[in-house]
Amino acid sequence: MDWLIDPLSYEFMRQALLASLLVGILCPIVGTYLIVQRMAMLGDVVAHGVLPGLAIASFFNLPILLGAFTMGLFSTAVIAWIRAQSRIKVDTAMAITFSTFFSLGITLLTVFRSRVSLEQLLFGDILSINAGDVWQIAAIDSVVLVGVSLFYKELLFFTFDPLGAEALGLPVNRINFGLMAAITLAIIAGIKTVGVILVVALMVGPAATAYLLVTELHWMMGLGAVLGVLFGVMGMYGSYYLDIPSGPAIGLTVFTGFLLALLFSPRQGILTRYF
Repeated sequence: MDWLIDPLSYEFMRQALLASLLVGILCPIVGTYLIVQRMAMLGDVVAHGVLPGLAIASFFNLPILLGAFTMGLFSTAVIAWIRAQSRIKVDTAMAITFSTFFSLGITLLTVFRSRVSLEQLLFGDILSINAGDVWQIAAIDSVVLVGVSLFYKELLFFTFDPLGAEALGLPVNRINFGLMAAITLAIIAGIKTVGVILVVALMVGPAATAYLLVTELHWMMGLGAVLGVLFGVMGMYGSYYLDIPSGPAIGLTVFTGFLLALLFSPRQGILTRYF
């Protein structure tokens, strides 16, 4: 068991594994709603939408979380505004917003000469996580998971039938805002671990893998969380023993798990169709 215990002798590995566990639980649960609503690219938009907020907050010495959260929500508002003011489809609106906020974020980071490392933002730096970061991620986990638990039925109805939810008098605008807030917070929690580019893999990959294996939404969320933790831990151990970057290692592990489910899922597997 030395191979399992040896990495735990280092403080930075213990903190990193704990962070990957917390993010591995949170991201797939929130990502489940994106998968079911066929809005997976929205996670990518929000992930890049927080970059300008990070740059602005760093320049004015404001809380990083506040800047990232505000701009993440603003990016979703821009998508909604484009759709409301034109005949542009949602995928086109998301692509335009994604590229614009990403470009703006990089520009502001350069102009403001931000102390925030662009490479760390894009690819994460999970090995530099400290106890304060872990507590912050744990707090975000608690807020989002409590919110999902309290409003599970409303979110379920809204996810599968938004028009029906509105007809029954549910506050669909507030529900949608709460969901966007949860997505933004989950992405903020994941940026430190795997970065802007790969956080979407952790949000969508385990949820998509679970989607191939189960049918009920609550089972999809539960299995997605288990897979998120498993992929995160396996990616960390893989990066330790193979001496490769931790964020990309987790991303590749997520894809490997998804590929196995795609090939061997009992109901939807490519190979199991022929046996």
